[in-house]
Amino acid sequence: MTLNPNIIGYRCVSCGQECPPEPFRYTCAECKNNLEVVYDYASIGSDWSRDDLTANRDRSLWRYLPLLPVSAAPDNHTISAGGTPLVTVTQLAERYDLAALHIKDDSRNPSGSLKDRATEIALRHAHELGQQVLVAASTGNAASSLAALAAFYGKQAVILAPAAAPPAKLTQIMQYGATLCLIDGTYDEAFDLSVTAAEAHGWYCRSTGINPVLSEGKKTAALEIAEQLNWQVPDQVFVPVGDGSIISGVCKGFYDLHQLGWITSMPRVVAVQARGSAAIVNALAGDGAIIPVKADTIADSISVSLPRDGLKAVRAVRASGGYGIRVSDEDILRSQKQLSQDTGIFAEPAAAAAFAGLLQALNQGQVRHGESVVALITGSGLKDIPAAQQNLVFPAPIKPDPAAFNAFIETASQSGTLSL
Repeated sequence: MTLNPNIIGYRCVSCGQECPPEPFRYTCAECKNNLEVVYDYASIGSDWSRDDLTANRDRSLWRYLPLLPVSAAPDNHTISAGGTPLVTVTQLAERYDLAALHIKDDSRNPSGSLKDRATEIALRHAHELGQQVLVAASTGNAASSLAALAAFYGKQAVILAPAAAPPAKLTQIMQYGATLCLIDGTYDEAFDLSVTAAEAHGWYCRSTGINPVLSEGKKTAALEIAEQLNWQVPDQVFVPVGDGSIISGVCKGFYDLHQLGWITSMPRVVAVQARGSAAIVNALAGDGAIIPVKADTIADSISVSLPRDGLKAVRAVRASGGYGIRVSDEDILRSQKQLSQDTGIFAEPAAAAAFAGLLQALNQGQVRHGESVVALITGSGLKDIPAAQQNLVFPAPIKPDPAAFNAFIETASQSGTLSL
């Protein structure tokens, strides 16, 4: 395969061992821990500038090709992963006395989640390696993402998902024509089986937390945030965390830009986890060691017992000056509804955790007045309707006549749900 000439190789996040870019490997040959991609920033900076980006009319993540671990963009990438809006929420910024509050809405990606960024890169990487079949373990979003984009690019997808995953996500997977294998077990058990299957069958492994190119796709969310803010990075960025791959990628994106000199400082990146699945936040509060938990949370997309990218996540968050926050399932559902009512953005529980973490940080004084903040929304609430319904009470039906309707409006006005 032809490699991106800007890639120097890979570095182990644990022992620091470096290896060349070819042949591609998932983990460190010395200690079997995770790898990260190493770029030649001097070479990139000599051939690519912010002005080049300004002139580039492609709004997808492929506008950042010099910082991606593949040699070329697909000829047809009109499915357009990336390029999602950064929504400025002025009313909330004023309410909380912030200089600015933005919502990075990655529910607008093709399959409805940020995972499309990683999948887009994985599919191109697999193509350049000459591999036709991709396998992934997922609680739903990565799986539906792989199923959707594999259909577009003409690849085959094999998905291992816990049988307890939300039905809407399982429906997406099957609708796109992927081979779905339901696991009577946890995500962590599905993950282990996916790695075994990839090795046994020679398939490309798209499972989060082992493949180093996935974080490179996810980091494009940070590249977009910086560009959308005209290279003035926010003070803090709140990210929902499960395996640790997304937050590792977000930190890597800001790090890349800082190395290029395109931004003058790094934001503090905040890891938000559900209280029932908080191995990474626990590590941030302790000595940095990842100790498995027994995951139990309504936020299925971040329900992970043993975060496979945990070490990378802990080190990245600490390097940014960030910290961790635990939120309860009740906080998540309450924040999910508030986010929808205040911004018009419907986030799934795992994504709403980022907003719940922001609200908690405000209450605890970890976000100071006058700061600028971004909350990263990683998936659509349409992927898990039953979760949102737990916080809703549907109105009783009325007779179809004006008197009944007027009585209904009067009741709504008195209850405060409607201002007349």
